[in-house]
Amino acid sequence: MCEIMKKGIQITAFLSIILAGIFGGSFRPISVQELYMDQYKYVAISEMQRSGIPASIKMAQGIMESMAGRSELAVQANNHFGIKCKGTWTGETYLYQDDDLDSSGQLIHSCFRMYPSAVDSYIDHTDFILGRSRYKELFNYSKFDYESWALGLKKCGYATDPLYAKKLLETIRKYNLENLDKEADPIGWEAYQKEKSKISVLPTPKKIEESKVLSNNNKPEVKAATKSVNKLKKKKNRRKFASPRLSGSK
Repeated sequence: MCEIMKKGIQITAFLSIILAGIFGGSFRPISVQELYMDQYKYVAISEMQRSGIPASIKMAQGIMESMAGRSELAVQANNHFGIKCKGTWTGETYLYQDDDLDSSGQLIHSCFRMYPSAVDSYIDHTDFILGRSRYKELFNYSKFDYESWALGLKKCGYATDPLYAKKLLETIRKYNLENLDKEADPIGWEAYQKEKSKISVLPTPKKIEESKVLSNNNKPEVKAATKSVNKLKKKKNRRKFASPRLSGSK
């Protein structure tokens, strides 16, 4: 399965480069982020189907963490998600200065996981999220609710960057990555959108109150009282606008 994915990625990348060369004169250049998406989108979709982790989230993280496949970790260690060794890793490792400090506050090399291929990195990213209890609450969200997933990842401590969730959401929206979620499960995605639209049209408390007032106004006793009040108002208005007496008359 892993070998098939690797061959598929190579073919997709090759075709993307060919098409870019053919149509380069009449179409805008394809960005490195778009080439990256073409290379790994089917891995992200497959992993969403396996685990329930949104493909949009995985792809956005891959683009950000690996600089669309150009970071040192991605190039030298096939590590596309910045996952460190931790205590359970038994595979190959790669030392890289990140955010770990020694006792004197000096930056030191951190131990990162090294993979045989980028596909292995994508698969291990899924297993990493699935295998740690601190990420368990993420699976309470719908796999189509990428906004909650982005905020949840930051809350669970996936990254130290305070703007991590914001950057994830900006990346997803910029490249329309939610379409990957739709492709992973078209039927589920349609059902989610229908439920979401129902929630968005629910009446607000103000509208409910206005509706109650209108409903009460249609009752016979309310109509009769309103009619009486309107009559009194008309009488007052007639008195108010009666012709004034001339100041010198008797």
